[in-house]
Amino acid sequence: MAIPLSLGVPRSRGPQSLLEGLLSTAPTAGVSADPADTVAGTVGPRVVLASTLIGSHSTDAGRIIVGLDIDPAELRTREQASYEAVRFHLDCPAAQLGDALALRLPSPLAVFVGDGDLGLAESAQQLADAGRIPGLGSGFSIGEVADFLAVLAHADVGYVARARDAAEVLALLSGTVASLRGDNVRSALADPTAEKLAALGPEAAEAVREVLLGIEVSDPARVSRELAAAGLR
Repeated sequence: MAIPLSLGVPRSRGPQSLLEGLLSTAPTAGVSADPADTVAGTVGPRVVLASTLIGSHSTDAGRIIVGLDIDPAELRTREQASYEAVRFHLDCPAAQLGDALALRLPSPLAVFVGDGDLGLAESAQQLADAGRIPGLGSGFSIGEVADFLAVLAHADVGYVARARDAAEVLALLSGTVASLRGDNVRSALADPTAEKLAALGPEAAEAVREVLLGIEVSDPARVSRELAAAGLR
């Protein structure tokens, strides 16, 4: 069933803004978002590789997303930095999806499934059925992303994504809105309209953010500026 997402008069940013804490710095980027160089509130917790937390017991990393590049058991048995894990992110080959589903972690787990016999939508369905968060990598076709979003529109979990630039972020936002409204998702992904996204009311923005939980980008400051220039503030 489609969820009604009404459009309204464009508003100033607030706690339930569509972009609130949306962007996270990808762990391999080596780029930190300068608060003075971003649109206020758009940048959320950064992704930090678990391996870099080991042996840094005197460091407070704050609120972060932990990228699992090591066995998570090591985080329980070795000295490490202090931190608050908002989520754990895991890149997983399709053949090892069962092992990923069996992991028990203190915070929600998002899984990005690599190439294999499983299609993007099928792996998303398995993850959602298991109460895990499906991850959407960059570079998939419009059809694959649309099928993925069709799964998430009817699931009890949201999803996280990776994007190369502001244009991909806009497309993901537009596609997510279309999937919730029952509109043509492929058209929304192919031709996103920033003006329509900027006109979403607070309740609609909150509904979108319950599905699209966050997006990893290499340069959140640049993406933040480009989103603002497109009309999303």
